Formats: sequence, structure tokens, C-alpha cells
Amino acid sequence: MAGEVTSVRDGKLQLIKIGPLGFNSNNVYIIADTTTNDAIVIDAPEGSDEVIAEAKPFNVKQIVVTHRHRDHWAGIDMLKGGIDVPVLTHELDREPYAQYVSGTLAHGDEVSVGGLTLKVIHTPGHTPGCICLSIGEHLIAGDTLFPGGPGRTRTPEDLQTSIASITGSLYVLPDNTNVYPGHGANTTIGASKAEYAVFAAKQHPADLAGDVTWLNS
Repeated sequence: MAGEVTSVRDGKLQLIKIGPLGFNSNNVYIIADTTTNDAIVIDAPEGSDEVIAEAKPFNVKQIVVTHRHRDHWAGIDMLKGGIDVPVLTHELDREPYAQYVSGTLAHGDEVSVGGLTLKVIHTPGHTPGCICLSIGEHLIAGDTLFPGGPGRTRTPEDLQTSIASITGSLYVLPDNTNVYPGHGANTTIGASKAEYAVFAAKQHPADLAGDVTWLNS
């Protein structure tokens, strides 16, 4: 099934969302400067032929992968076959796809797209090297944050790390920041903070992990 394509314009920023794609219904994002036509692609799932088609009008400079899970890398051969540019990810998530990685991104780094600048936010928890990308009122969140809660975690320690990443690095963003996750629908920082307040007001078992939701866990 073909992924839906939606586009947001904000000044010279164009943000294109393509999804669901592949076996895990991933989203892919193209961030472009409409004044220069320079762009980056974020994530490389199965079905990336659709991404190549949507990226044709742009001069793609880089592919950024938000974390190491297979569903976000499954289309990398296809994507690089059509868009042969450097691939960047966080150092802690370089493996097991290191042969594709040209360079790494750390917390606080900036990614230039024409005259636009995206800020890298390291948000460990879902994986050690999860990153988000922030620009203006827009946050590409990977699998760190979804409508209703955080990305899946394997251990209680990972969940606490993820919560610290979200509350310390994402909830400091303005409430009107649009959140674009690695799967599914969008949300906002304000909506997510309100959901989290419900979670934070409750007691939780010490072994809580897995698919946690702010309202129901």
C-alpha cells in the first residue's frame, strides 16, 4: 500500500511526511529549503522508492537515520541507490549498519539545509542513540515520543532514561511545537505534556517498561 504524502510550509521551510511505509508502518520526512531546493531525508524504511520519487525535485544533501532499529534502515540500499548522499546517525546507534554511516551526530549539533538549521537532540531510552531534530515549531521525534506516550522500552531503566530525555530535552520546547513521530499521527508538545501530567501523578510498578502510555499505564 502506498504511503500518504502530506506537506507543511512554514516560511522557506517545507516539511514533507511520507507514510505509512514498510512492514512497521514507518514515516519518512523530507526537510527542504524552498529558496535553495536543498533537502535532507530522515529515516530509510522499506518502501523508500516512494521517498526517492518525492525527493526528485530537491537537491538532497544527507540522509539522517533517527536510531538503529531495523525498520528505520530496511530501505537504505534502495534509498542510497536513488539518492547517493552521506548517511548520518548517532555514534551509539552506528551499529549494526556502520557500513552505511558516513558520519555521526551528537546532542547540540546543527544540520544545515540550505539556509535552514536543524538542531540535533539526543534522546536515549528507546535506543542508546535515539535522536530528534528540531527546527522552529517542528520536531522530528523518531521513536522517542508519540501521541500518548514514549517509544517502546525494553527495561525499566530504559523507560526512566526515555522519560528523562523527554521531560528534560523535549518538554522544554514551546507547547505549540508540532511533533512528527517515526510512526503514526502527529501531536504537539503541549498535548503530550498534558498527557504526561496524568502519568506522573500516579504510582507505577518498579518493573514498568514496554509499551507505556501516559494516560493508561
